[in-house]
Amino acid sequence: MNASPLHGRHIVITRPVGQAGKLTGLIKTAGGEAVLFPLIEIAPLADYQAFEQNIQGLARFDWAIFISSNAVQNGMPYVSRLSLPSTLKFAAIGPSTAAELATFGIEKTLIPAGRFDSESLLALPDMIDVKDKQVMIFRGVGGREVLADTLKSRGAEVQFAECYRRINPQENLRPLTALDAQDALDAIVITSSEAMRHLLEMASNQAWLKTVKICVNHARIAEAPSQLGLDVHTASAPGDDAMLACLIKALS
Repeated sequence: MNASPLHGRHIVITRPVGQAGKLTGLIKTAGGEAVLFPLIEIAPLADYQAFEQNIQGLARFDWAIFISSNAVQNGMPYVSRLSLPSTLKFAAIGPSTAAELATFGIEKTLIPAGRFDSESLLALPDMIDVKDKQVMIFRGVGGREVLADTLKSRGAEVQFAECYRRINPQENLRPLTALDAQDALDAIVITSSEAMRHLLEMASNQAWLKTVKICVNHARIAEAPSQLGLDVHTASAPGDDAMLACLIKALS
């Protein structure tokens, strides 16, 4: 492989501030230039009183599921103050979230293997046999319903514990269109359906986007831009190394 396979390439990363460091480093090492343009900003709740009341009953639950590192960072400081039984089990959407839980002393966390999403977690035997189990899902305000809906259909009682907000910090896409006008926009990395929605909603005219490679980390995120005829590439696996490989292949 060329030592600088991304030489001269400009790649926009749309992740929240603080979550783009590793990928930025990988892109620079490969000779590219990373441009930070977050389309998601993680914000705490304005008031945690309702959340704290919500989790008071966690001791009677069978499972606490955390759908992201953000859920751990914003929820566990409150959960860790509670007196919880050893029977409470923890599950996470992937290893990064599990590692975050470990910083709060949660050493045994159920996670899927291979793909890290709701569907993969739901395929695990522990998540199939949930009849009459009580499950609390820690997440941001809103979010996908597939996890809760499927667990309910399997006989579980599900309650949400929403502990942060996701907002779009950008007013418009002028910084990106300016780069495109200078032929200095080669690819955009998008790793959440919400960020993709923000991009497409703000890009009322998608013609300029058709000249840009859009690299995503899940087939679900690729659906909307693919339907619009955009040039979408999906990483073969989760993680920043796989995303780098996706960028190199797309831009070669």
